[in-house]
Amino acid sequence: MKLLVKAPAKINLSLDVLHKRPDGYHEVKMVMTTIDLADRIELTPLPSDTIRIVSHNRFVPDDHRNLAYQAAKLLKERFNVRDGVAISIIKTIPVAAGLAGGSSDAAATLRGLNKLWNLGLTLDELAELGAEIGSDVSFCVYGGTAIATGRGEKIEHIPAPPPCWVILAKPTIGVSTAEVYRNLNLASIVHPDVDAMVKAIKEQDYNKICSLVGNVLEEVTMKMHPEVAQIKEQMKRFGADAVLMSGSGPTVFGLVRHDSRLQRIYNGLRGFCDQVFAVRLLGERNSLD
Repeated sequence: MKLLVKAPAKINLSLDVLHKRPDGYHEVKMVMTTIDLADRIELTPLPSDTIRIVSHNRFVPDDHRNLAYQAAKLLKERFNVRDGVAISIIKTIPVAAGLAGGSSDAAATLRGLNKLWNLGLTLDELAELGAEIGSDVSFCVYGGTAIATGRGEKIEHIPAPPPCWVILAKPTIGVSTAEVYRNLNLASIVHPDVDAMVKAIKEQDYNKICSLVGNVLEEVTMKMHPEVAQIKEQMKRFGADAVLMSGSGPTVFGLVRHDSRLQRIYNGLRGFCDQVFAVRLLGERNSLD
């Protein structure tokens, strides 16, 4: 039996960093939501007790560095599973883009193997396991829209934002999240109002949401990679309602409500950026079905 699982990307509508923790991580407060840009994970049982990663993307590791591999290994060890699995990762989400592609692949693997191996775990239990793999994996297990705190693994669900288009543009660079955090000056950052963003989402106030988007990592990444700032300026110029870098970058996204404006922005960005996507917000939680 081959099992197919969708692994959607996420964007950060608000991302704040509060302080550095004793464990070396940073304490964050973020609002994240899933979008309809997704990798596809195919899980195929193997007769031998092995985990095999299959990917045709040269930037996706096929060994223990892969988060989907780590997800399968964690389940095997924790629940004494002797079955093997081939994990095919069909990438649509750009790699190292600030969209949690690797984390979402790991989360989809956890959800899929829970079903394939009849482990009977709840989403909460899978999210707890996900936190052992990476900071964004817990959120990706649930999907939907949430406030994430701690190092990103503490999740509080909120309603989905009002429907709109999301245009994403990724320049042909990769960004190291660790390097961005190393260059972050906590003393000089301007903190976005995360609580006001949550209130605006709960009130379904699209204009307020657009006025409150903010990401403290954006300035750091733009200093390291000026092309991120250029994409942001172009997207604003073409008429997006709100423009922000997602995560540690380098992907920039724009929120757009009107279909007529969407095409103009998309075409304009395609002129100088290879990877451009126009997708909808998902915003709704995953289920175990």
